[in-house]
Amino acid sequence: MAGLAEMQRSTVLVLNAGSSSLKFALFDADISGQDILRAEVVGIGTPTAHLTLGQDIARKVGAARLDTLQGALEAVLSLLDECGLLGQIRGVGHRFVHGGPDCDCPMPVTSDLRARLGALVPLAPLHLPGNLAGVDAISNLRPDLAQVACFDTAFHHGLPRVAQMTGLPRDFETPELRRYGYHGLSYEFILSALERDGIDVAAERIIIAHLGNGASLAAIRGGRSVETTMGFSTIAGVPMGTRSGDIDPGLALHLLREGDLTVPELEDLLTNRAGLLGLSGESRNMAHLIDHHDEAAAEAIRYFCYHVRRHLVALTAPIEGLDRLVFTGGIGANAASVRSLTLAGLGYLGLELDDVANEAGQGVISAPDAPVTVEVRTTDEEAMIAAHVARLCPACGDEEVRAAS
Repeated sequence: MAGLAEMQRSTVLVLNAGSSSLKFALFDADISGQDILRAEVVGIGTPTAHLTLGQDIARKVGAARLDTLQGALEAVLSLLDECGLLGQIRGVGHRFVHGGPDCDCPMPVTSDLRARLGALVPLAPLHLPGNLAGVDAISNLRPDLAQVACFDTAFHHGLPRVAQMTGLPRDFETPELRRYGYHGLSYEFILSALERDGIDVAAERIIIAHLGNGASLAAIRGGRSVETTMGFSTIAGVPMGTRSGDIDPGLALHLLREGDLTVPELEDLLTNRAGLLGLSGESRNMAHLIDHHDEAAAEAIRYFCYHVRRHLVALTAPIEGLDRLVFTGGIGANAASVRSLTLAGLGYLGLELDDVANEAGQGVISAPDAPVTVEVRTTDEEAMIAAHVARLCPACGDEEVRAAS
């Protein structure tokens, strides 16, 4: 445990706070992308709540201390202090699922930004309250620390006007009611990794498939997001672990009118009970479904791959072709059979897999002479956030920037 603090260094703490979980990571601020530890608090507010700080300093904390997010953060900071790491933190980065129509880049947290984000809760009611609670807890516990908000929507802020539109009458048009797109920190990380490998991303037509419990695809041209599968909400697009993906709006209306569902019940259905979990009746975990081998699990996998393939093909239209496809996310980076099934029959687009490379699942997995390069890459949203904090923190010294509320 003492070994982690043997050398004095400047570090960045990254937090991803949800309603019942808290993921966190500590990065060396002076060495880009080098993480010191990563961990997660799960089951906040439940009897089984626990915190584990990596293999070297694994700890269990009594559930009574983890009744709230603030309690969980207190436990995290206490253990970091015990490990001699707390005093090295110079800034805290927060993943914000939604930044609204005005946040097009990472921003230092000020009282004004905190108020603006609080007003956006109706746009992302399942995510923003937890994100904001993380900011408030750090502000209460360590008001001396600079905080930076990093937004999953920022990467897609400059979508073409036609891709932002919703199809609603102009009477309903406001800056807030638009298609946003999500998983932006993951897409940003993958593009930066491609650039580090010497690839001119501005010269290529790229689709990135971030496939995990949450899933989306983005079409990128000139190094910018041109179209993406998620829209106003994180429910839209391809099916996910527990989210439905696109459904006919008429079906939702029918369920409200004829299925005796309330709006909260419909929201729960589309967000927590659909997708792989609902279709399989078994699990939201793709690895479990691949190993399970019953018909319901197989059908859930086919449904997932069918809709990823359908959206993938559609995304080639706004970028007028395809030069590179990158699979990432927990499913995209680890499920060779999903990649194979998704790309089956797409040879006409130049998508041809090398089966041996695909099974290995690392680096380039396309056939040697294929017109389109297909890759598997591991994403790292936390490292992307840490890089933004390290860049912004030197300009975050005054009290207004440090004040979260």
